[in-house]
Amino acid sequence: MSIVSNSIINADTEARYLSPGELDQIKSFVAGGQRRLRVAQVLGENRERIVKQAGGGLFQKRPDLISPGGNAYGEEMTATCLRDVDYYLRLVTYGVVAGDVTPIEEIGIIGAREMYRALGTPLEAMAEVVRELKNASLGLLTGADAEEAGFYFDYVIGALS
Repeated sequence: MSIVSNSIINADTEARYLSPGELDQIKSFVAGGQRRLRVAQVLGENRERIVKQAGGGLFQKRPDLISPGGNAYGEEMTATCLRDVDYYLRLVTYGVVAGDVTPIEEIGIIGAREMYRALGTPLEAMAEVVRELKNASLGLLTGADAEEAGFYFDYVIGALS
């Protein structure tokens, strides 16, 4: 939930107006909106390149995944793995735009660990591919943009670790 929604819900629950501190937080959130949108746009426009680079980095570090018996063995399973990698990049963009981790939690992280365990997918490999996503993405961003995106990648990595 964004800082705006959260502030309004909290104030309404307490039947009060927004406090000066809450208004300052909202002002800061709004001021950073252009940066968050720019980051999401760069990631979205470069998603194929980022996903390909991240997948390549993962498979180079973990060739067991694409070897016979590995979770990404064969063309179909590799494509499924890369689809999941793209999914995590998309989740990061949702968090960036919202300026909050709630969309990441609600849409994609809750239950992901259990699902991957049930499928026999190594969680450390999923965390590693998100690290690769982060590296590929941050190569396209600088300064505050990279810092903004990095926070959300780190959140996903922590949730999968």
